[in-house]
Amino acid sequence: MKDVTETMSFKSDELRRDNIKHVLRLVKEALEERGYNSVNQLAGYLISNDPAYISSHNNARTVIQSVERYEIIEELVRSYLEENK
Repeated sequence: MKDVTETMSFKSDELRRDNIKHVLRLVKEALEERGYNSVNQLAGYLISNDPAYISSHNNARTVIQSVERYEIIEELVRSYLEENK
């Protein structure tokens, strides 16, 4: 049984990272549903900051813009480096 008096620590960085992953998954699915290559489209968006690379299908364009571009890039680099230690 969990001790309800125990102080919980709030992990905002972990929540932020989980949110970025969720956003990328949603956008990937929306792009692929429309027949786009999600890697190419996301790379184009991240390089240019032009939201036209992201389909508006399933609000993907709005969803991707809810996260700062540099945060997405940081998470992608972090994830790559952790997988390839």
